[in-house]
Formats: sequence, structure tokens, C-alpha cells
Amino acid sequence: MGLTVAAATLLPLIYLLVRASGAGSEGWRYFLRPRVWQVFWNSITLAAITTTASVLIGVPLAWITSRSDVPGRRFWSMAAILPLAIPSYIAAYAYKALLAPRGMAARALEPFGMERMPELSGLFGAALVITLINFPFVVLNVRAALRRMDPSLEEAARGLGCSPLAYFRRVLLPNLRPSIAAGSLLVALYTLSDFGTPALMRFNSFTRVIYTQYKSSFDRSTAALMALMLVAITVVVLFGETLTRGQATFHRSGGGSPRPAAPVALGRWRWPAFGFCALVAGLSLATPILVIVYWAAQGAAQAGGIQLAPQLVVNSIKTATLAGAGGVVAALPVAFLAVRYRGRAVTLVDRATYLSNALPGIVVALALVFFGARWLGWFYQTLVLLVFAYVIRFLPQAIGALRTSLLQVPPRLEEAARSLGRGRLAAFASVTVPLIVPGMAAGMALVFLTTIKELPLTLILSPPGFETLVTEVWSAAAEGLFAQASVPALVLIVVSAFSVVLILNQERRLRVTYGNRRRG
Repeated sequence: MGLTVAAATLLPLIYLLVRASGAGSEGWRYFLRPRVWQVFWNSITLAAITTTASVLIGVPLAWITSRSDVPGRRFWSMAAILPLAIPSYIAAYAYKALLAPRGMAARALEPFGMERMPELSGLFGAALVITLINFPFVVLNVRAALRRMDPSLEEAARGLGCSPLAYFRRVLLPNLRPSIAAGSLLVALYTLSDFGTPALMRFNSFTRVIYTQYKSSFDRSTAALMALMLVAITVVVLFGETLTRGQATFHRSGGGSPRPAAPVALGRWRWPAFGFCALVAGLSLATPILVIVYWAAQGAAQAGGIQLAPQLVVNSIKTATLAGAGGVVAALPVAFLAVRYRGRAVTLVDRATYLSNALPGIVVALALVFFGARWLGWFYQTLVLLVFAYVIRFLPQAIGALRTSLLQVPPRLEEAARSLGRGRLAAFASVTVPLIVPGMAAGMALVFLTTIKELPLTLILSPPGFETLVTEVWSAAAEGLFAQASVPALVLIVVSAFSVVLILNQERRLRVTYGNRRRG
């Protein structure tokens, strides 16, 4: 099963190899140009900055919202995840509109003598927006790991006289290393594959150059060669994540769910932690939303207001739900192999599933059009193909969350169930699956949130007449009708917020249920 999933995710790579084989000697000489290597360096630099910044924001934010007594912890828990619901190109345009030389901020500060704002563009602008939208990948993975950690580790460290800094360095950080690596990998892959933000910030990353090459030339061989360079970068990133994660396993000595950890009293650091949460939420969530609300207000003031077809909401929720469920089902055998078995073959299967996530959405879409139109005509231009594209594109997000949970489940629990007469599959379903529900929920949430805002796949692979919220946002924004784009953008955020609330409530019920069992 895991091998089948890995093979499906390799279809875009096979398409690139077929296209690149027709490039000829002229196409290969393209790589001797200094501009190509400048784009290469740009992409590497952008990925490194956004990944580092996301870890520096996401790890402390995950700990504060899951283990501390910071005021409003439940609210900050949701606010730390919701930026994933905002399409990157919407956030980029919001910041461009806010911080343009004569934009909203400049007009607001004009009475105070500020006539022009420094333009937000280039590497700094792209890194800022991508970090503010994608640090929740780190938060979700680290929070899942913190929920599964046994509080007795912290109690034992304190009993041995460890200072908070020594506990963080010797106990907490090693246990969080797999989840940090998984979240960092998702941020890096998203950065490498994002098109909207670099395009709006006028920053030449691989995705922007590849997209331009695809749109401006009938010969797509050169673009395929550049996409293969992006694949090579992805392979290096995957290898680095493997080294960072190591071969460690972090399951507890006993079975069952961990008892709830008592919130850590922050003392004098309570309000600085509150300020940190407020600053991050303000920059990543409040600022884009306020700009979108401003657009909506401008549209409401126009004659006739703004109309939104309910079917757009239905289509978006339906496809995102199917992709989320399909992503978890497809990720489960791959994550299980990666955690429970060692070997080069298993590592190749695991790593292969990440390659399509680093490719631009247009490359994945054209690959499926290539195979679908030639050999799977009944599969072409159907909802099934669209959901399949979402699953293989965003599969790593579900794998990362499931791997983190599986690492903390002792294999001997299944062995005990099998010794009592249960089969391998029955033991896994009855013993392991209930213990990894938080990871499954996190994986489904990640796929849902990224699917509902995915643009290139939706534009190219949607069945005829099938429109979603994100296509409505893009078509309106592309024509400069930002007021018209504001309403579907707000609905996207509301739908995503509702899904996050459901997941957080489920996690709380699981903790309460386990606590009652412990007391019983």
C-alpha cells in the first residue's frame, strides 16, 4: 500500500523527465546562464530564511499555547493555526496594499508627517509573508508532540534539580526534534513551491520563473529542466530533514494516552508571553483580515453590494473534506512504514512522497492532464482527478503529523494484542489508531486548510463549470476587483476557523475522557 502511494506521487516527476528528454543540447546549455544560478540561490535563501523564522516563532508559540498559563490560551491556540487559512497571494497583496509607498499605512500616518512608506518587495517581502502564513505548520506538529509527551519526564527532571533551561535543552528539545523537523520540512517545501507571494513581491524564485516559462513558451522542455532543479533542491532538503530527525523514537514506557500536564506558571513572564502571542497573531492574522474587511466595506458601499453564490462554499468544503480524508488514509501506510521499519527501501518510499509537494501546482496539474488525457480519459476533468491531485500534492502534511504520533506509540502494544489472538490489521486498528487520533486530526486539518486555498490545481483540473471560493478570489483579484474578492476571502477564513475549532474541541474531549478514566 505504501509503495502504491509513493508511486502515485511520482507521476509529476515522470512527466518532467519525459518533457526534459526533449530539451536537446540547447536546453541543457540553458543551465550555464548566470541568471539560472541566481534564481537557484534566491530559492535556497528564501527557503532557509522562512524555515528558520518559522521555527523561532512556532516552537515557543506551541509551548506557550499548550503548556503554560498564558491568559487567553484557547484563543491563542486557534489564532496560531488560522493563518494557514489565508491564501499566500491574498496575504501578500494585503501587505502590499498596507505598506505601499502611498498605501493605507502611508495615508493613515500622513497627518504625522509620514508621506511615503518604504516599499515591501523582494526577498524581505516574500520571506515576511511566507513566514507569517506558514509558521503554523511548526505549531501544529510541535503541539501534537507536546500533547503526547509524558509529564513525568518534566517532573523527574525537576526532581533531579534541572533548571528550566537545562530541561529544555536536555529533555524537551530532543523529544520535540522529530516534530520540529516535520514542521520545518513542510515550511521549506511550501516556500519552494509557492508562486503567488514571490510573483506579487517581484522576487525571482524558481516557481515564478517556471510559471513564466510555461505561460510564455510553447516549448515546455526548458521549464521542465528548471523544475527538475527544484526537485534536486527538494531531495537535499529531505536528506537534511532526515539527518535532523535522526533515528530516534520517543514512545513512552506505558500504554494509553498521557495524563494531562499541569499548566506551567509563567510568573513574571506571563504578560511578555501574552505580548508575544498578540504580536504574532496581529501580524499574521489580524492585519490581512483587517485589510480584507476594508475591501469588503468598500464593496458594500457600492451600488448593489457584493453577491456570493452558496454553491462556491459547498464546492470548496466538499473537495477539501474529501482531500483531507483521502490524505490521512494515503499517509497512514507510508508513515507506519517510516516509523516501524528501517532500511533504504523504506526511506526511499517515505521521501518519494514529498517530491510532488515541492513542485509548483501548475507542474503537478499539467502532469495529471498529460497522463489523464492520454491514457485515462474517463478520469480526466472529473472531481476524482481533482481530489487525487490534492492528495498527492499535500500528502506530506498528513505524513508529518502521523509520523510524529506513531513515534510515540510503543510497538509492543500491538505485539501484546497479537499475542492475545488478534491479527496484525486488527491489532493496529484497535490499539494504535485510537492513540494517534490527535495526529490524524492534525494531518486532516492541514490538508483541509491547504486544499481549500489551493489555486493552480483548482484552476486547471476542476470539472467544467466547477467553481470554488479560491477561483472566485483569484478571478476577481486578477482583474483588480479587490472589493469583489474580499467576501469569498473572508468566507475562506471563516470556514477554516470553524474546522480548527472542531479539531481543538475534539482534542479537549479526548483529554477530558482520558482524565476521567484515570480518576476512575
